[in-house]
Amino acid sequence: MNGHAMSDGYYMPAEWGPQDCVWLVPPHNHETWPGCFDKAADQFAVFMAELGKVTPVRTPEGLGVPTNDSWIRDFGPICVVPTPQAEPQGPSLIYHDFIFNGWGGKYETRDLDDVVPTRLGEKLGIPVVAHDLVLEGGSIEVNGKGTVMTTRQCLLNANRNPGQTPAQIEAQIHAALGTRHLVWLPGGIAGDDTDGHIDDVARFISADTVAIVSAPLGHPDHPVTQANLDALRAARDQDGRALRVVELPMPEPVMYDFPPDRFGPGGVGPVPASYANFLISNGSVLVPVFGQASDDPALRVLEDAMPGYRVVPIRAEWLVVGLGALHCLSMQQPRAV
Repeated sequence: MNGHAMSDGYYMPAEWGPQDCVWLVPPHNHETWPGCFDKAADQFAVFMAELGKVTPVRTPEGLGVPTNDSWIRDFGPICVVPTPQAEPQGPSLIYHDFIFNGWGGKYETRDLDDVVPTRLGEKLGIPVVAHDLVLEGGSIEVNGKGTVMTTRQCLLNANRNPGQTPAQIEAQIHAALGTRHLVWLPGGIAGDDTDGHIDDVARFISADTVAIVSAPLGHPDHPVTQANLDALRAARDQDGRALRVVELPMPEPVMYDFPPDRFGPGGVGPVPASYANFLISNGSVLVPVFGQASDDPALRVLEDAMPGYRVVPIRAEWLVVGLGALHCLSMQQPRAV
């Protein structure tokens, strides 16, 4: 194949499609969770156990593939499979390996993370297509019908693909994922060191429905969530139809006292606590919760909007100190056709 999913008859399925497994990397980098590593590891263990009830869980380390950190959503394999209407002569599953540069070079070199898709493909005998584009899995969201959603703050950031126009970036994404329409939202929430990943702000929960976080007036994330809402309400899907919008509440800001070497002077700062950072897997929705009054309303929104799914709350107030939660810590592998 030539790496162009659209022309080769491949596409990236929506997350609610059947999955063969979910890839996880248990916490092992203590610098990621300063002062709370053990608490974060305990919460991860609960997540892993609940996920294991519905989906086989695999780890790169189990195959002898080392990692720098646990955020496999951003450096793990982005999978495509044959489209339902196509009859490709090629493999039943393909890994895409995009460049991972540590969220715009914010941290030390992540050479181990950057090659994880290729190393896994070699171990498992799965074909891998390498790309020159810097792209993290948490920056894209697909509905499995031709639409991909992202934020301008991330994909158009100069620290990702300088010199490339939005049209050039969009064309490469469509070619790789088998999509044909892109919805641009403005940006991400406070505390997000990824420059506005989509999986903290807006998620497809069906082909025509998006769950999007909405912060009230006075909340520090109100301006950006309102701008995202306005953009989404004006957006259309691949067939020119308006998308259904379901609003998720935002928790009160979660603050943490970081060490001085973490973000310049360090000190107390926000972490990206968001109910949108859930993982959909084989009929279950695993949702990060933070011990706040908004937890139950957020869960009810998803229960009402996703009938037939088992909605599972997972405490994540320590996990999110690492600046990510359940979706960031996981990467689904769709069932091979």
